[in-house]
Amino acid sequence: MDNVKNDQYYVKKIMEFINFAISHLDSISCQEFESNDVLQNAIMFIFIQISENTNKLSDEFKTNHSNIPWNQIRGLRNIIVHNYEIVDGYIVYDTVKNGFPEFKELLLSI
Repeated sequence: MDNVKNDQYYVKKIMEFINFAISHLDSISCQEFESNDVLQNAIMFIFIQISENTNKLSDEFKTNHSNIPWNQIRGLRNIIVHNYEIVDGYIVYDTVKNGFPEFKELLLSI
């Protein structure tokens, strides 16, 4: 596969993960999220998957879409993977509720 096809594939996968996270927190309060270990783990896994898929995007694609904070996405993934015990549930929740819709819009504009 050429890079364009790869990039399109990975953007599609990222969108699927974003939609999953948004839909699963749609009617959940932050307090409910923070008290639900299974949901927290599922959403944090989504963050990891999004980051892993962004890493598979070509450098050219990321350069052409530098308005997307690729390094911040990778940084949150690293915190979740390497410092799992100190991850702030509120930050994860807030990112899904407020950051993911914006991220989704940026991807849709590509």
